[in-house]
Amino acid sequence: MPDQRLLSDIRAGLAGAGLRASIVVRDIDSGREVAIDADVPTPAASLAKVPIALSVLLRIADGRLDGAFPVMVPPGDPAEGTPGTGRFRHPSTVAVDDLVSLAITISDNGAADALLGIVPAAAVMADLDRLGIRGVAVRHPFADLSDTPLERLGPDDAHLAHTLAIRGSTPANGHPVRQLDVARTNTVTASGFADLLEAIWRERGIPSAAAERLREHLHGNTARHRLAPDLASDDARWASKTGTLLNLRHEAGVLEHADGSRFAIVALSASTVPATTQPAAEAALGAAVRELHARLRG
Repeated sequence: MPDQRLLSDIRAGLAGAGLRASIVVRDIDSGREVAIDADVPTPAASLAKVPIALSVLLRIADGRLDGAFPVMVPPGDPAEGTPGTGRFRHPSTVAVDDLVSLAITISDNGAADALLGIVPAAAVMADLDRLGIRGVAVRHPFADLSDTPLERLGPDDAHLAHTLAIRGSTPANGHPVRQLDVARTNTVTASGFADLLEAIWRERGIPSAAAERLREHLHGNTARHRLAPDLASDDARWASKTGTLLNLRHEAGVLEHADGSRFAIVALSASTVPATTQPAAEAALGAAVRELHARLRG
């Protein structure tokens, strides 16, 4: 197990890249874990799509919903640059099951909001409560994530939006930007999200059909730039969901080794550098997770 000196070194390395982070690396089968600030509530960004997808798949599995049922999705705004239906210029009809796929594999905000129209946030929270998952809160639609100072100021003033995101945080994690205010936005803790991943992989209170389908979508996640380069290999499969918003850079998933061992890995981070593109921050986060996983597994 890592000692406090190693954890301090990892914190220092993250700080050197301009990051504050909450990290959990957990052996799903033994329960052993290493963690850094695991219980700090953090704006979830797109990680909140995972519990929504789970609630929908639970209802498909028990027959309350028909996965083939067609749902009308309104057109998006191609100028916003969001993936999937957000770029559509015309209304579309998509089956419920395929909306889940779009929401998880390409992080389609429009698809996720269509799912929330079927299974509202209160129902998602009730499902989490039944499963004993704490530290995950779903409160609002994902259209709200496209209405931040970054969109209002425009690309030439992106640094101003990031500066506001960085400097606006209060000691109690409040924020004038509502998408970053933990009392108003969708939130997660690293520990709570690791519990959710563990429930999905161990099928604890979740029907196999729903769990298998969600694992399939997480394996199909197309965003592979953050932690995958440090975790995936020929004998280790990485299934995950990313979350990115203003100065937030998250990724959470499960690393499955060829020997059968499985590790839930959650990395939630906030940058203190007012820039949109930060490869050094991505690299530092991946390196920290790789080191913690290697120590726990070794």
